Amino acid sequence: MRMHKTSLAFVFFMALAMVHVSLAQNSNQDYLDAHNSIRAQVGVQPLSWNDTVAAYAESYANERSTDCNLEHSGGPYGENIAEGSGEFSAVDAVDMWVGEKPNYDYNSNSCVGGECLHYTQVVWGNSVYLGCARVQCSNGWWFVTCNYDPPGNYINN
Repeated sequence: MRMHKTSLAFVFFMALAMVHVSLAQNSNQDYLDAHNSIRAQVGVQPLSWNDTVAAYAESYANERSTDCNLEHSGGPYGENIAEGSGEFSAVDAVDMWVGEKPNYDYNSNSCVGGECLHYTQVVWGNSVYLGCARVQCSNGWWFVTCNYDPPGNYINN
């Protein structure tokens, strides 16, 4: 009987550890770390978390939770959105956006060979604040949005 209690305790501990790992990929700090490590690589100032921008992201993510459609909010902030299945985390979303880096040409400041505007928003030099949110949609997928203040990807910005 003692072995059974030990085994049960181990299973409980492992389940708790897995939940912690899952949550650890989706905290405010995880969003910041994922963004700021990429920004540091190109010599851009780090972003700071902003609760107002995050509240906007959370509100919009909740709107998308019924359909998980990749539609931009049209709001006052720069915005990257993503969706994914399984254990799609905040860090996965940022990695997806940053995956566009090979399509960005620094010399011409343009996209070459594919999409790069998600990447350029991540590293936009004038953006100072970040707010992100992640919700599970009714179809089981995850919707992630990050908003940036001031927004990027604008001419003369």
